[in-house]
Amino acid sequence: MTDIYLIGANHKTAPVELREQIAFDAGEVAQALERLKNDHGLTEAVLLSTCNRTEILYYSDSPDSVARLIQLVADMKHLDPDRFEKNLYVHKNQEAIRHLFMVASSLDSMIVGEPQILGQIKQAYKMAVAQNMCGVVFNRLLHKSFSIAKKVRRQTGIGDNAVSISYAAIELANKIFSDLSTKSVMLLGAGEMAELAVEHLMGHQVKRITVANRTFENAVSLAQRFNGGAIKFEERVEALMDVDIIISSTGATDYVLTAPDVKKIMKARKNAPLFFIDIAVPRDIDPKINRINNAYLYDIDDLNNIVTSNIEQREKETVKAGRLVDEAVIKFEQWMDGLKVVPSIKAINDKIQAITHAECEKTLAGLNLSGADADAIRRMTKAIATRTLHDPIRFLKNTGDHRDDSRYLSMARQLFNVDLLDEDE
Repeated sequence: MTDIYLIGANHKTAPVELREQIAFDAGEVAQALERLKNDHGLTEAVLLSTCNRTEILYYSDSPDSVARLIQLVADMKHLDPDRFEKNLYVHKNQEAIRHLFMVASSLDSMIVGEPQILGQIKQAYKMAVAQNMCGVVFNRLLHKSFSIAKKVRRQTGIGDNAVSISYAAIELANKIFSDLSTKSVMLLGAGEMAELAVEHLMGHQVKRITVANRTFENAVSLAQRFNGGAIKFEERVEALMDVDIIISSTGATDYVLTAPDVKKIMKARKNAPLFFIDIAVPRDIDPKINRINNAYLYDIDDLNNIVTSNIEQREKETVKAGRLVDEAVIKFEQWMDGLKVVPSIKAINDKIQAITHAECEKTLAGLNLSGADADAIRRMTKAIATRTLHDPIRFLKNTGDHRDDSRYLSMARQLFNVDLLDEDE
């Protein structure tokens, strides 16, 4: 019997050092798929490798395939299998299908709901197709994983709520300004979360980014990453005239922006809104700024509260998403079960058509018919055979869908006196 297997390690089972060691780049993925085909005789396999997971999904009738594929990874990565085998998970059939659907739907991601994983799976599938490693089963399986991922995102709020500090900051900015594409941003300092926030802002195609740092060279270097401009740290207050959003993460011991500074600038700006995101600990920005009209200040605690609330909401959406995945798994298993009847149906159909053809030709040999009339008789007898088999075949297919096919298939093979080489097919 041919089974679907999935072998892998991810952020839940393996530390980053090990994940780095067993990661495959694009060239190695192609090489691994080639070896799976040529050395291991597999006809369907997909290899997914990201910073958080390496997984091999394959279709095999060999019970010892798991050990052989672990050895393949060990050989290609020059590792002893004992170095990583304990960190692996192995899923088969239903659990392998469910795992793939969970991964594609971003329910197994480090940050649940992140959208990048679906694109990574599509790329892995594309590479497998290029190596001729996807047949009937995996073409359908992978496309079903794409559709369930889209369904989960469409029918749940799994990706709606920010669950990182940096993204929560941008979510707030977007709510206040509604359109960030016309807004300018100033980054104070170069903290990791502040940089991540700017990266999220870039996704909204903000108008301009300015970087201020105590070390001007560092400001220039960071500004180049975001195609922005750099200013000296002493110019930060004056620069408030020309920006809409300030993200601060300097690590200073005193406030780098005070309420009097902002009050003076707001008057010059004619009270045009200013949005401050203070991700520093201790805080960079004077909390009294919140008392100034049209000045909006959020610090790390505000953002943490938003994230905590969003995580709780996302967990509720995860339950809904899990039900959608379970439904998709059941439907795919039903389709797989339907494949079990195909060899029997083909054998029965072939036998009846062969008998019909032989008897028709025997009868035609004793008749003096024109070629056109003889062909008409052939078409008629073939149609009779096809119509006669239509209901029995439909019954067998439906029985396979209901996962109760062994008794009926056995009876059908006996009734039509059809023997298959492999009863498990």
